[in-house]
Order: sequence, then C-alpha cells, then structure tokens
Amino acid sequence: MKKAAASLFVLLLLLPLRAKAAEIPALRGYVNDYGNMISPAVEAGLAEKLKKFEETDSTQLVVLTVPSLEGDPVEEYSIRVAERWKIGQRGKDNGILFLVSREDRKLRIEVGRGLEGKLTDLTAGRILDLVVKPKFKAGDFDGGFTAGVSALIDATRGEFTADRKAPSVPFAAGMPPWLALLILLGFFVLFAAMARSRSRHTETGRNGLRRRGARRDGTWGGYPPFPGGDYGGGWSTRGDGDSGSDSGGGFSGGGGGFGGGGASGDW
Repeated sequence: MKKAAASLFVLLLLLPLRAKAAEIPALRGYVNDYGNMISPAVEAGLAEKLKKFEETDSTQLVVLTVPSLEGDPVEEYSIRVAERWKIGQRGKDNGILFLVSREDRKLRIEVGRGLEGKLTDLTAGRILDLVVKPKFKAGDFDGGFTAGVSALIDATRGEFTADRKAPSVPFAAGMPPWLALLILLGFFVLFAAMARSRSRHTETGRNGLRRRGARRDGTWGGYPPFPGGDYGGGWSTRGDGDSGSDSGGGFSGGGGGFGGGGASGDW
C-alpha cells in the first residue's frame, strides 16, 4: 500500500503543471473594450460602423481588448473566444475577431472559415504589420483600431491595399532609375548566358556517358545515375503525397465556424 502511494506521489510530481487558462469575458457587442484601450467616442463610432457592415455584408467583425492573456498563447486564447462567442453566421462562417492584449502587447486577427479565401493569413498579417502596429507603437490606439477595422472590412470586399515602399537596391543608390534598370537587365542577360552554357556542358557530358555505356549488342551497360544493365532498376523523383483536413455568428450565438486562420503579432 505504501509503495503504491509513493508511486502515485511521484507520478503527480512528474505531471506537467498548467496554469489556469485566462477567462473568456462576456460578449457585449461589436466592440468589447475590457482592456480600456479605446476612447468612448471612437468605441461608439466603431460599433456603429461594424453594425452597418454586418447589415450590408452579413459579415460580423468583433473587437476585443483584454488587460492580459494571463500566460495563454494569443492564438489559443483567440480561438477559444471565437468558438465561445460563435462570431459569424451558421453555414457562412463569416466571422472575424480582432483581439488585442494590452499588457502583453499582443495582437491577433482570427478569421472564420468562410472568409479565409478573401482575408488570407498573408493579408491579415499585412494589416497588422502595415496598418495597426505603426499606430500602436506611436501610442495612437484609437487610430490603430479605427484603421485596422477599416482595413479588415476592405479586405473582405477585395479592396484592401497598403502602401509599400519599393524594395531598395543597394548598388543603385543615387543612380538614375533608367541606369539602375539597365544594370539589372545586364545581370539578367549574363546569368541567362551562363546558365545556357552550363546546360550545354552538362548535356555533352551525359552524351559521353551514354556512348560509353552502350554495348555492341544494343543493350545498356549502365552507368550511375542512369538505370539499367548491370545496375538494374531505376528511380523516381515523385514523392509520397500527404493530405490533411481541418468551428462563432451573432451576439446570441450565430454558430460561425473557425479553423485557425488569421495572423498574430506584437508591438
């Protein structure tokens, strides 16, 4: 008996201890500012905008701010909230959760299954990086939420665009654009010529191997990596395929589904 009790005690000590998961607050409306990050005037404006958005597009976008995630990963907490609140409509799965944790400085856009084709992970990430984060870093939370919500609405309509700086070319600094373009074209022509020359050289080598491997009776002697003859067999470059498969809807529980699509970040 004592031995069994001792074994149970050791087992309990070895079990991983997990902190209590952060609580999910009640869904109060389109904007749920539990983290006190949005001014009353902006909150009212956002709520009205999101209400009209749902009326015109049937898509439901909900904003949630919390003081802290209490140690939970933002992705896990976000999907728990989305599934508990059931943002979006049943059958359409057209819900979006815009989550911000004040103390953790974490952000997350959780996208319903039905919107993943329009609001892709890449687009959600660009909205966070190019629209929301710069304003948050500057301390303009009202501006960040306003711009972020507008960008999310535009993205679901296929209208989102973000100003992006053209990639810089170090060696072209101070050069006229036409000259930089001419130099780039020159490099392209040079690389193409080198690739063509290498291809010819490789083909010549292969022809030599084929000639050396051919027998008088017409059979193939076989030189690696060519199949046949003394070495026998062959090889295939086709890999084994794999497949995988992957739930919310209204303030009273619309039943929209979520599959983990979206993007996360911090500021």
